[in-house]
Amino acid sequence: MQDKIRILFVGDVVGKPGRRAFAGIYPGLKEREKIDFSVVNAENAAGGSGITGKVVSQLLSAGADVLTAGDHIWRKKEIFSIIGEERRIIRPANFPPGTPGRGSGIFTTCDGLKIGVINLLGRVFMNPIDCPFRQCDREIEEISRNTRIIVVDFHAEATSEKVAMGYYCDGRISALIGTHTHIPTADERILPGGTAYITDIGMTAASRSVLGREIEPVLKNFTTRLPAYFTVSGERPVLQGVIVEIEESTGKAVSIRRVSEEHK
Repeated sequence: MQDKIRILFVGDVVGKPGRRAFAGIYPGLKEREKIDFSVVNAENAAGGSGITGKVVSQLLSAGADVLTAGDHIWRKKEIFSIIGEERRIIRPANFPPGTPGRGSGIFTTCDGLKIGVINLLGRVFMNPIDCPFRQCDREIEEISRNTRIIVVDFHAEATSEKVAMGYYCDGRISALIGTHTHIPTADERILPGGTAYITDIGMTAASRSVLGREIEPVLKNFTTRLPAYFTVSGERPVLQGVIVEIEESTGKAVSIRRVSEEHK
């Protein structure tokens, strides 16, 4: 019987309610589900948009092994001073050459197992960015020299782009995990080549909200088209994500399961 590793992917953490939900839920979840490694998307963790040093410390102290990002990574200016120092933060690899930080990394579990993590940003309905498909090829080629276990956080808007990336990487990585839309999809599965896939894992934020924001300002904007400040909601925070089980020797995924737990 082959040894397996269990990785938890946590959907976009939104503001203080999201950070509180992760810190409150993850320790028990880790013990109960025997989680070996956690990847947390943190690009909205500081006030609902961006990352700060304080937020990084809180999430890492709460148990996150790697923090991934997306299109809002640069919203807080202090990220520029910390992203080069804290190797457990990675930003999308397909930002242009010369962008601060790293788009991937190889991390080691407590048991000494190496895991490659890649962060990519989609292009459909998003701001212009370098090709995620070509960049993914480069990252996989480099990381696969050191480990068979490779997981990707693909932060993208269009479902078609995410599904296409899943099949493009199938058999070459262990998991292609979609983030960004804050709404979990019901299409988790193992692709033919052994790659775990889901279009979006949701958010770690207030469940009684509009994508983590208070409802009334968003409704006002939609119904009047007048500008409104979208404050972070704190009502009924949840942790959403997936647990992926991967064979250590082959890097192939054997299961993927959605997680959604409310913070009491």
